[in-house]
Amino acid sequence: MNKLKIYLDTSVISFLFATDAPQFTEITKEFFVNYSNQYDLYISDIVLLEISKNRNSELMNEMLDVTRKYGIQKLESATEIDNLAKVYIENGIIPVNKVEDALHVGYATYYDIDILLSWNFRHLANVNKEHKIIIENLKIGYYYPLRLLSPLEVLNEITD
Repeated sequence: MNKLKIYLDTSVISFLFATDAPQFTEITKEFFVNYSNQYDLYISDIVLLEISKNRNSELMNEMLDVTRKYGIQKLESATEIDNLAKVYIENGIIPVNKVEDALHVGYATYYDIDILLSWNFRHLANVNKEHKIIIENLKIGYYYPLRLLSPLEVLNEITD
């Protein structure tokens, strides 16, 4: 049986090191340590760019080490991903000032990813956004059923 494909947005990696949300940090650690090998994990240049913006170089390097430690694969960019992001923004699904979030969705859509994993409840891990993205994707010819979930939701599915 093929493993589910999970695209990790930057929040998932950054919450491994968060000190202001201990519950999210523990859930994220549990996902990586105990369950990440059950999935094919992916990131994009956008994730690497967001990590590189970290002003704390030690933390930035620790975040980059996570991508190597857990064998997270980097997806290649494509013009169609930019086009998808524009569609999500132009149709009001993702706010204009959240281009990176739209690109995360674009990568997940373009590469037929099963789950876009995020702690960003406002713009990504949100059932309303998921519904709007699925509808928009169907309109433009992307039929793969992308889910937008948080690590907690994935762990709940595993442990049930």
